[in-house]
Amino acid sequence: MNRKSLNEIIKLNDQQKKQLAGEIKAFYLDVRGEEIGIIEEQQIIELFCEHMAPIIYNKALDDAMHWFKGQTDNLEADYYMLYKDI
Repeated sequence: MNRKSLNEIIKLNDQQKKQLAGEIKAFYLDVRGEEIGIIEEQQIIELFCEHMAPIIYNKALDDAMHWFKGQTDNLEADYYMLYKDI
């Protein structure tokens, strides 16, 4: 994937960015006992959005396709159950 800005990779509104920043800050404080600043929070958000979010997004698409194929298989089976014996 080409290097793109955070807003080009994944669209987050201000509330979502604020929530992510809070989660990251809490993680560092709770797990590592470290306080991080706004710049570090933003860098971590960008790291996730640019490098990890596309992987997770693609996995979600694959999972959705797997589910959809299962549903269409069920539909096909239901279709053939409608046939009458002749």
